[in-house]
Amino acid sequence: MASVTARRALRDRVRANRAASAERRTVAQAARRVRTGARSLVTHVIATGADRKTVEGVADALRTVAKKKGAKGRRARIRRTFQGVKNHTLTVFRYTREQVARIAAQYKPRKAEYKAVRAALIAAA
Repeated sequence: MASVTARRALRDRVRANRAASAERRTVAQAARRVRTGARSLVTHVIATGADRKTVEGVADALRTVAKKKGAKGRRARIRRTFQGVKNHTLTVFRYTREQVARIAAQYKPRKAEYKAVRAALIAAA
């Protein structure tokens, strides 16, 4: 019985390590992409190392600030599967680090996590 418990503990540890490694890899990839060119607001926020829920909230808020201030990134057309329709074409915007820093400077968050992400975005420029 002890061997079953030990195998379960080992399996759980391996799964946790694999998930943590995937998270670190995602942040590192996003940071590299942000350094090399214009990317989406979500990619910039992921590069700060924030968790998923914080990424969604900050990216939505930055999108709103960018729209209010008239800050437009470079337009890009992407094709995605959307509601079963293949090659659905969407227009998206890609922002450089400097543009994101200007948008983040005008963003006034209330939550502590969002404030930390804002500071990281401004410092990254």
